[in-house]
Amino acid sequence: MELLFWSPIKLSLTIAITSGIIVLLLGLLAGKWMSRKKFRGKVIVETILMLPLVLPPSVVGFFLIVIFGRNSIVGQTFEAIAGQPIMFTWWAAVIASTVVAFPLMYQSTKTGFQSVSQDIEGAARVDGASELRVFIYISIPLSIKAIITGFILSFTRALGEFGATLMFAGNIPGKTQTLPTAIYVAIDSGNMELAWLWVITTVIISFLLLASTYLIK
Repeated sequence: MELLFWSPIKLSLTIAITSGIIVLLLGLLAGKWMSRKKFRGKVIVETILMLPLVLPPSVVGFFLIVIFGRNSIVGQTFEAIAGQPIMFTWWAAVIASTVVAFPLMYQSTKTGFQSVSQDIEGAARVDGASELRVFIYISIPLSIKAIITGFILSFTRALGEFGATLMFAGNIPGKTQTLPTAIYVAIDSGNMELAWLWVITTVIISFLLLASTYLIK
């Protein structure tokens, strides 16, 4: 019983942490780039980046299957390297969580970078700082509150991902069964006691993470 209870919790946290790190890196790069650049088609690009936030999970899962499935170039390449399809693996759960969590991180970092004074960044460049040094030592520190908030929100979103994960990664106990899918199976099988324990755990973790975003000053 104890092993059954903790397994999806540990797996969910591991997947959420991994996808959170990926989303953090991608969000920093995309947020910085889109915060200042002006180009034709920018609205379309931003809309595409934010689209997973509003699309039904089943649609996101469908696109992931098309892009990473065994009939796709990406899927075939992964299978040739890893010796197995990417679907119904731990990495499939990470990819699904990353895709749905990215928009929150992107929007938060972009807003944070836009709030940084261009005069400060310009002064650093005049003093001889490279773009990388400006980014690391000025842009990120001055946007740190927005970055932390974005990371927490995207981490929480990844932790609660259900639909796309179920379609793309499946529900394999000990391998791809996360908290949301475990709750679904527990309710479906009539094990309400276990379902309640997982629900309470999820609510507590999500509450603490969300509350922490209001404590960032």
